[in-house]
Amino acid sequence: MKTDLNSHEDRLLDEAATKGPLGKAAIYTKLSGPGWLQGAITLGGGSLAGALYVGIISGYQLMWLQPLAMVLGVIMLSAIGYVTLSTGRRPFESINSCISPALGWAWVIATLMANVVWSMPQFSLGIGAIQQNLLPSLGTSTASTIGIASVFFVSCMFINYFYESGSKGVKVFENVLKAMVGLIVIAFFLVVGVLTTSGSLNWGDVFNGMIPRISDLYTPAAAYVEPIAATGEFAAHWTKTIVDSQRDIIITAFGTAVGINMTFLLPYSMLRRKWGKRHRGLAIFDLSIGLIVPFVLATSCIVIAAAASFYGKTGDILMKDGTPIPAAANSYYRAFKTHPKVIEATKSASDKVAATRAAVDALPAAERNLGAMLAERGNIQLANTLSPLTGPTIAQKVFGFGVLGMAVSTIIVLMLMNGFAFCEMFGKPGNRTIHMLGCAVSGLGGFAGAFLWGNPDARAALAVPTSVIGGSMIPIAYFTFFLLMNSRRLLGDDLPTGMRRVWWNSLMIIATGIATYGSIWVLSTKGMPGKIGITALILLFVVGLIGFFSKNRAKA
Repeated sequence: MKTDLNSHEDRLLDEAATKGPLGKAAIYTKLSGPGWLQGAITLGGGSLAGALYVGIISGYQLMWLQPLAMVLGVIMLSAIGYVTLSTGRRPFESINSCISPALGWAWVIATLMANVVWSMPQFSLGIGAIQQNLLPSLGTSTASTIGIASVFFVSCMFINYFYESGSKGVKVFENVLKAMVGLIVIAFFLVVGVLTTSGSLNWGDVFNGMIPRISDLYTPAAAYVEPIAATGEFAAHWTKTIVDSQRDIIITAFGTAVGINMTFLLPYSMLRRKWGKRHRGLAIFDLSIGLIVPFVLATSCIVIAAAASFYGKTGDILMKDGTPIPAAANSYYRAFKTHPKVIEATKSASDKVAATRAAVDALPAAERNLGAMLAERGNIQLANTLSPLTGPTIAQKVFGFGVLGMAVSTIIVLMLMNGFAFCEMFGKPGNRTIHMLGCAVSGLGGFAGAFLWGNPDARAALAVPTSVIGGSMIPIAYFTFFLLMNSRRLLGDDLPTGMRRVWWNSLMIIATGIATYGSIWVLSTKGMPGKIGITALILLFVVGLIGFFSKNRAKA
């Protein structure tokens, strides 16, 4: 028997069918939920760090990057939603029975790994927001870090337990996430408004940056052309350093727009809401209003704010005499860690920190300035992106709350996803004890990350390498759901036909192809571990194809 909540939803869906576009949108907005869960995890530390470093490293040149990554991701999420709502079956079981258990288990294990790994920078970002922006008086001692991390863990476990309490808990949970995501978007949107009214923005450059260019993948951004030329014999080193940074940022964007764990969350959150075939139109709207709109608005505004504050600038890193500002010194010297002179100086040095600093200080001014442009910015410096809106003092607090909201909302949803994954792995869907155990595993991983990934001067940068790891896993999910979308054994009469099928497959092939290319691009730079990863991806693709054709031949 349907619950009162589902009966109410059915009545609203019936009403929506009689409305025009605006009336239908208003009703769909009331019913939205799973898309906002996706938005809560997407607008987390990875998106914040990725968008900030897009602006710092490339200015407005890569404005196209994150919107494109999100559009491709939503194509695959829409396919996942279609398959789930058409069948009403849990995806893990569908993959195992209609494609291959190897792909099913690869998907769930990769999801679990991503949930644990991604929790690490979220804890670090949240702790950094409290210790550096909101309550600097707490300091960065071990006791302070343990205390804050413990509060995060306990409160997020409690909220997930509340989510498991039933339909009312689900609705309250989703409404809280809607509010947190909305506040983040509004804060950075207002920053761009202030920059615009003050005449600080060149919107021509912004719109030009929304046009994708292949050259962005292989050449440094425009502001670095002359500074690189001024470095003389080390121009090749700086070119490679910047291009490598841009490459990691590009993969970060694709890894944080839609990660493999998000492909796991969406179908289970829809099933949790008891959605079915008649919700397929609502599901696409839900993804658009809860995921695409806030993500594109927020990340675009963050890129613009960061570019206006830091791109090609050194004032927040170096003093007028060319020496680093004390608070930025660690980040500044880290920008030279791969410089040939630094590597040579630290080879046999007993005090590598002192040797690094001496080697950097001896470099020509042109190289030191270029390194300062590329230096990672910590929370205190990044908060200055809000200064045009609030002034420098309030900016620290507003930024701190924004980062805290991003981090906590992401931790909550990562724990939620891990609970779903554990239930599937143990074959106990809906088991509260196992679900909470999965939540705890993700939370404890994040707790450990507060120390393992700790760098108080640049906590916001921690999400970038994590995104690279997550981005290398996404082809597993994309390829799997591409096969499911073409499985007559699974979909039966709901299998798309004619031009509709051609349209779906064309979009999914593009999304899967780009994700696979990006993963191989990253893994090819990781030495032997990368080669193992590429081999594993190829084997999974082959196993998936063999399983698909053998299990769907009779139904073709």
